[in-house]
Amino acid sequence: MNPYILATLLFGLGLGTTITFASSHWLLAWMGLEINTLAIIPLMAQHHHPRAVEATTKYFLTQATAAAMLLFASTTNAWLTGQWDIQQMSHPLPITLITLALALKIGLAPVHSWLPEVLQGLDLTTGLILSTWQKLAPFALLLQLQPANSTILIILGLTSTLVGGWGGLNQTQLRKILAYSSIAHLGWMILVLQFSPSLTLLTLLTYLIMTSSTFLVFKLNKSTNINMLATSWAKAPALTALTPLILLSLGGLPPLTGFMPKWLILQELAKQDLAPTATLAAMSALLSLYFYLRLSYAMALTMSPNNLTGMTPWRLQSSQLTLPLAISTMATLLLLPLTPAAVALLTL
Repeated sequence: MNPYILATLLFGLGLGTTITFASSHWLLAWMGLEINTLAIIPLMAQHHHPRAVEATTKYFLTQATAAAMLLFASTTNAWLTGQWDIQQMSHPLPITLITLALALKIGLAPVHSWLPEVLQGLDLTTGLILSTWQKLAPFALLLQLQPANSTILIILGLTSTLVGGWGGLNQTQLRKILAYSSIAHLGWMILVLQFSPSLTLLTLLTYLIMTSSTFLVFKLNKSTNINMLATSWAKAPALTALTPLILLSLGGLPPLTGFMPKWLILQELAKQDLAPTATLAAMSALLSLYFYLRLSYAMALTMSPNNLTGMTPWRLQSSQLTLPLAISTMATLLLLPLTPAAVALLTL
């Protein structure tokens, strides 16, 4: 792709998200989301592969539906209450509609089925943008909403953690596994959204760091399915030794960074007298942990059959920048001791 066009599209991507961040008016927020969607579509379809074009079309249709629903709900709100301010939402109907529209935008269950399909059709770089940057603007709006009743968010959160766990169990494609992992993590964030928005923000931040390092590892190894992971030891032995730890951090095992948000969320849910919800969420984390363990096993504990000459790839120097990978990997593995500092910062 032409660097000028790429720069313009990335600028549009940043601008759309920033407009949504800065807006207090529903029309402006909707406009930011639309700019965001229109900027990422050429990035998704740039390889002209039938799978990529199909994924782009699916993405466009779901995002357009969600945006239309958001516009409809905010207009309904203006009609019912006479104002467009995001902070001043009072009527339960538009609040519920907007929550569902934003759930469709980020891919929460039960409106999640577009996400694995779309992610599978993209290359890992665009997949990384879709799994991280594209979640920021809808979350900025969700954090500003005052939910009319807490049940809808808890139902969305629990469904997402369960679907994200179940869906990834029988997958062999890494991008689909990461999509289900994303659904499960978003479910955790939504569960605690109304009780502690700062905790949702912390979870989102750790999710962004962990997902970035996972995508960058797979990109460096050029791996797209589990079988290709088994040969990655020949490409980057040190990284192959660290990757199971990154995956277990995504699964939320102590003493890795991924344990921090899960621990704090379960604690918050228990404080709110939601012990059954916390138990269900913790049990669903075990489902996710299973497929992370499967990836770790395939990567570090098995040797691929070496009967073919071409099975073991050459150890060629990668052209990918390794600094982002190094920083995100360290953050994914070592931030748990900073939990008190993170909590203190977010509760200022």
